[in-house]
Amino acid sequence: MTLRVLVVEDDREIRAMMQSALSVEGFAVQTAVSINEAQALLHHALPDVLVLDLGLPDGDGLELVRAVRKQHTLPILIVSARHQEAQKIQLLDAGADDYLVKPFSVGELLARIRVALRHRGTALAAAVTVHALDDLTIDLNTRVVQCRGEPVHLTPTEFKLLARLVRSAGRVVTHRQLLRDVWGPEFTEQTHYLRLYMGQLRAKIEREPSEPRHLLTETGVGYRLAVV
Repeated sequence: MTLRVLVVEDDREIRAMMQSALSVEGFAVQTAVSINEAQALLHHALPDVLVLDLGLPDGDGLELVRAVRKQHTLPILIVSARHQEAQKIQLLDAGADDYLVKPFSVGELLARIRVALRHRGTALAAAVTVHALDDLTIDLNTRVVQCRGEPVHLTPTEFKLLARLVRSAGRVVTHRQLLRDVWGPEFTEQTHYLRLYMGQLRAKIEREPSEPRHLLTETGVGYRLAVV
C-alpha cells in the first residue's frame, strides 16, 4: 500500500527537496503552500501523514494543527526554523507528533516520519533506494542509473517506473499497482502504457531486451526486478 503525505511548505526549494525525498521512499506526495490550500486538500482526501511548516502566507501552522487534531488522528510533523522551547511545547500540546528544526537532513525527516507512523501502528521500514546486479546499478537518491559502466538516460516516467520496481526488488509488482503508483489511480486499466514503457526500459538496460535479465515478466500478474 502506498502511503500518502501532504507537505505544507511555502519555500519552493525546501518543498521540492521534501517532495523528491519522500517520493524516492515510495510515498505519494501532495504539496500545498498555504493553510487554505492545505485545508482544501485535506477536505478532498485525508493523507496518512501531514508535514507542516509554521510560517505560511495566510497564517500560522499552529491554526492548522488545532483544526486537524479536532477531527483526525493522522501523524503531524512540524518543520520550522523556530527553535524556542516554548513554541515547541505549544505545538506538541496542540497535537503535533514531532518537531523538526530547519535546517534538517533528509535522513532525519524520513526517520521521524517512520517513528510517527509506527506510533500509529504502521511499521514502515526504510525503502530500498540502491540496487546493483551484474552490470546494472541504480541509485534512486542521486537519480543515477548505470549499465555496463555507462550512464543510462531515462525519461521521468521511465525513471518513476524503474524506481517503483527497485523499491520492491525481488518481489512481483502487479500491473494495477504499477499503473496506480506511476500514472495514477485513473490509469489502472491502461496496461498498454505499462507494456510500452517496460519495452523502452528493457531496450535501455538489457543486453538482450527479448530475453531480459533484470526486468522480468510474471505472466498475467506483473513485473519483478531481479535480485539474483
